[in-house]
Amino acid sequence: MAGGTQLRWRCLPFEGLSVHELYAALALRAQVFVLEQDCVYLDLDGHDPAVLHLLGQAAHSDAVLAYARLVPPGTKGPSQTQPMIGRVVTAPAARGRGAGRALMEQALRACAERWPGQSVEIQAQSYLRAFYASLGFVATSAPYLDDDIEHIDMRREFKADFTAN
Repeated sequence: MAGGTQLRWRCLPFEGLSVHELYAALALRAQVFVLEQDCVYLDLDGHDPAVLHLLGQAAHSDAVLAYARLVPPGTKGPSQTQPMIGRVVTAPAARGRGAGRALMEQALRACAERWPGQSVEIQAQSYLRAFYASLGFVATSAPYLDDDIEHIDMRREFKADFTAN
């Protein structure tokens, strides 16, 4: 799966997800964010119907191995003026094979297409700061705790000739 080449990418509105895709995405989010990271929080925050869902599915099945939410400006309130990438997650079986980088490259490409000329923001777990910096993100906040996990706000500016690499 080097570079995520064996993943099939789909970016869909909530209404475009099949019940099986929605279930698989929510199950992956719960597996990683709630169980693996031991973080009890309300993952179903009411924003899923208003965002785009980026799915990285196994080439020969509907298994969701990578997932992210693309959050349009204003979805989280008037203070959110830029699109955001959130709920970035890869399945344990897909880690270490380029799926995370491929997921973020797909997410950045989709954001640049849908919201040209706007920067993109993320609330990254601090231990992933160097990974996101390698994708062009820069820190815009000091580290802070969110659900007892250290995070940092980051932003990626787009140039007119955007490429994900």
